[in-house]
Amino acid sequence: MDDLQIAKSVSMRAPADVAADMGLDPDLLEPYGRDVAKVRLDAIDTLADRPRAKYVIVSAITPTPLGEGKTTTTVGLGQAMARTGRKATIAVRQPSMGPTFGIKGGAAGGGRSQVVPMEKLNLHLTGDFHAVTAAHNMLAAVLDNHLYQGNAAGLDQHSITWNRVLDINDRALRNVVLGLGGRMDGIPRESSFDISSASEVMAILALSTSLSDLRDRLGRIVVGYTGEGKPVTAEEIRGAGAMAAILRDALAPNLLQTLEGTPALVHAGPFGNIAHGNSSVVADLIGIRSGDYLITEAGFGADMGAERFFNIKCRASGLVPDAAVVVATVRALKAHSDKYKIVAGKPLPEDLLAENPDDVLAGGANLRKQIENMRAHGVSPVVAINAFPTDHESEHRAIAAIAEEMGARWAVCTHFADGGAGATDLADAVAEAAAEPSEFRLLYPDEMPIRDKIETVARQIYGADGVDYTPVAARQLDGFETNGFGTLPVCIAKTHLSLSSNPALKGAPTGWRLPVREVRASVGAGFVYPICGDMRTMPGLGATPAAHRIDLDEHGEVAGLF
Repeated sequence: MDDLQIAKSVSMRAPADVAADMGLDPDLLEPYGRDVAKVRLDAIDTLADRPRAKYVIVSAITPTPLGEGKTTTTVGLGQAMARTGRKATIAVRQPSMGPTFGIKGGAAGGGRSQVVPMEKLNLHLTGDFHAVTAAHNMLAAVLDNHLYQGNAAGLDQHSITWNRVLDINDRALRNVVLGLGGRMDGIPRESSFDISSASEVMAILALSTSLSDLRDRLGRIVVGYTGEGKPVTAEEIRGAGAMAAILRDALAPNLLQTLEGTPALVHAGPFGNIAHGNSSVVADLIGIRSGDYLITEAGFGADMGAERFFNIKCRASGLVPDAAVVVATVRALKAHSDKYKIVAGKPLPEDLLAENPDDVLAGGANLRKQIENMRAHGVSPVVAINAFPTDHESEHRAIAAIAEEMGARWAVCTHFADGGAGATDLADAVAEAAAEPSEFRLLYPDEMPIRDKIETVARQIYGADGVDYTPVAARQLDGFETNGFGTLPVCIAKTHLSLSSNPALKGAPTGWRLPVREVRASVGAGFVYPICGDMRTMPGLGATPAAHRIDLDEHGEVAGLF
């Protein structure tokens, strides 16, 4: 059976029963159909006196274009905790419909370790993505109307930073011209579209701790600059209030469940390249008081999603992690030997599937570095060896040898095929790691200058020799410091396919420098993001996207999702 068939074969529990496992009363739920509910923000205060769960972050080695199974591992680990007598809640991002209808597919997990209902999760769910899209574009409309009505804020049209978004892959919208037509049709100017998950509004939704915090963050959004370089905010052009009204219900996290009935909080979906790539703070503030373990996932490798989890999300939430999982696969470590090329949408090379533990060891530098990256934040790592049917036992032993060399716990996991039963060893290893006293630390203090923060991440996490700035980036950094943005953390936008800024460099590259070509400020979200390379914030569709096969069957049911 495929993932959708497996998901549909399971009888789901009522949301109220799932919530009861978390200690949530039914009056804290807002039902969305039979299988999904929103959890009211009142739950944060209601649960405040409950014991704090152990907080576990799931990340990975630098992935191949196919991904290495972080979501599947998160789900499998949550199910395994229940099978070993521990109460767990998982917290994951909501998938964007762009990848769902593109090449990558959905993000509900896979096999016997999925969040359900799978089709609702991968499509509209409760409409949070649409609310982000509407709120973002509301501000864009207010901005263009502000220009049309006389531009009282003195915005320089060449310094406007706020564009529009859509939750669909559409390369034709990457560069557009607005306001064409007659005099009544607006001020003509160049602009662009990003995918909704790349919106600063999505990052704000994920980092807000309350409705009042959400409203304040929306007001701080910088939409552009005057000719003198002064930032102009959403508050100044009177756009933030309407955005907050649109997003009010979207701030409440969504309660779903895994195939084995484990509670799953699904909320927000910030882009993993130019945003922090983590699910919401409010979901974690609820989940941290609802059992023995809260297991959450960070996008891409530990150098990206986990680093941002530690230095951006934990700064916003005040929560302290107790353990970290680093997902590793045989195929990815072989790819890091630089002997194989993996292309999304194409079969794996036949020789990559042959038994060869030496190639696994040759790619082990990446795993070693990602373990070091977890320890740089004082968190105990556990290596989850995500097993595939094409793997060989000798190759698993090679990964285990690397983990043991680094002093990290490890476990081989078959949760894709076996559900929670295939991850009980991982559950035990994570429980042991989380029982150790937390030594969590941020990588840098707030007061450190932005350049030093970038340099710290580049050297300590990526392994760079230093950072090079274009003249444009240098001027932008100077302007941000002048405008009071210097205390914000950094969210470095680079490729997810390498520890370096060059996707072709595998393993743990050395002898390179991080090139910063541009720097932008997401002041509402609360971070500065240097751009290192060509970041596509509006993906395109491939030659044979998933959209070609997704349909309704003869019974009116969704088919073709994966």
